[in-house]
Amino acid sequence: MVKQRFPTVRLGVKSLLLHKLRSFLTALGLLFGVSAVISMLAVGEGASYEALEQLEAMGPTNIMVRSQKPVVTEASSQGSNRRSLAYGLLYRDLERVAAMFPGARHVVPVRETQQNLRNGQHWASSVVVGTTPQYLEVMSLSVADGRWLSSVDVDRLDNVLVLGASAADVLFPIQDPLGATVQSGDTRFTVIGVLERVGRAASPGGVPLDECAFIPSTTSRSRFGDEVRRRSTGSDERTRVELSEIKLQLASTEEVLPASLLLARTLELGRRAQDDVKMVVPLELLRQKQETARIFNMVLGSIAVISLLVGGIGIMNVMLATVTERTREIGVRRALGARKGHIVRQFLVEAVVLSIGGGMLGVLLGLVIPEIVTALSGSLTIVRLDHVMLSFGISALVGVTFGLYPAWRAANMDPVEALRHE
Repeated sequence: MVKQRFPTVRLGVKSLLLHKLRSFLTALGLLFGVSAVISMLAVGEGASYEALEQLEAMGPTNIMVRSQKPVVTEASSQGSNRRSLAYGLLYRDLERVAAMFPGARHVVPVRETQQNLRNGQHWASSVVVGTTPQYLEVMSLSVADGRWLSSVDVDRLDNVLVLGASAADVLFPIQDPLGATVQSGDTRFTVIGVLERVGRAASPGGVPLDECAFIPSTTSRSRFGDEVRRRSTGSDERTRVELSEIKLQLASTEEVLPASLLLARTLELGRRAQDDVKMVVPLELLRQKQETARIFNMVLGSIAVISLLVGGIGIMNVMLATVTERTREIGVRRALGARKGHIVRQFLVEAVVLSIGGGMLGVLLGLVIPEIVTALSGSLTIVRLDHVMLSFGISALVGVTFGLYPAWRAANMDPVEALRHE
C-alpha cells in the first residue's frame, strides 16, 4: 500500500509542476486565508490581553468608589465670577465603609491633588496622591529603590514622598533621588522611595501611576488642605473635595458582588443630592471584557474561516478544470488497468498538496504580519500555537473536502468516452 501511494504522490506533484503559475495562484487563496486567521486572531488576542491586564491590575477583589464633579453643579455655576463647589466623598464616608466591612482586607483613602514638583531646574506637573501604607498592596505595586510609606509617616504627618518611575526620571535625570528633596509650593518633601515602572492609570480617567507622587494621607490634608482655589482673570473658583477615592479590598472574589450592592446602599449611590460619586467594580468589568473578547475572537475567526472556504472553492474550481483537461489521460490509465481508487488518490493528492503548501506559506506569513503590526503601531499582538494549528488544520481539511468531488468525478468517468475525448 505504501509503495503504491508514493508513486501517486510523485505523479500528483509532477502534474502540479506542469502548471506552476496556476498551481501557485490556486494556493494563494489558502495562503491568504491562513495568514488572515493567524494575524486577525493575534491582533485580537493582543488587544484583549492588554485590556484584561489593566483590569486585573486594578484588582479582581477590589471595589473603588470615586468622587466625580456633578454635571448639575457645573451647569448651575456657569456665568458666575465666583464659584464655590463642594462634592464627592467625605471622611465620614470612609468611616462608614470601614465600619460596614470589618472583615475587609483593606479600606484605603485616596486624595489626589495636582501639584508642581521642583528639584532645582527640573520640574514636573504631577498628581500627588495622599494615601496610606496599604495602597501599595491594593494596587499591586512594588518599590524599586528605597521604601514605601509607613504607618509612622502617617501618624507623624512626615513630609516624605515616593516617586513614580517617570516622575523620578524627570525630576532626577542624573542624581539619585533617594534622600533628595522635592519642592511643592512652600513645602519640601524628602524622597524615600521610587516605584517600579508599571504604566497603569492611577484611577479611571487618571494619569499614569509612573507620573504620580505619593505622600501620607495626613500630610496631604495638612499641607494641601481639602479645598483647591483657582484664580484667573475675572473668576475665582474654590473646589472642596475631601477624598478622591476609597479603595475597598475584600478577601475573595465571591464577596465582591454582594459587597458592591451593600456599598452602594451604604453610600446611597444613585440617591445622593448630587450625582458626585461613582463605583467601579473591576471584577464585573473583567468578566464583561472577557465575554467581549470571546465574541470578538469568534467574529474575527469566522471572517477568516470564510476566506479559507473561498480558497477551498478556488481549489475545487481549478481541480474540476484539470479533470476536464486530462479526460483522455484518465481514459488511458483506466484502459491500462488503473482502478477508481488510483484515480481518486491522484487527484486528491494534488488538492492536498495545494492546500498544505498554501497552508504552510500562510503560517509563515501569519507569523510575520503580527510582528509588522507591532513594529508599526506599537500594539501588542499574541500568536497562539492553537490558533496556528487550527488555521493549518482547517486549510488541510479544506483541501481534502474540496478535492473530493473533482477526484470522484474523475474516477467515475466512462473509460470509453474518456478515450474518445479530444
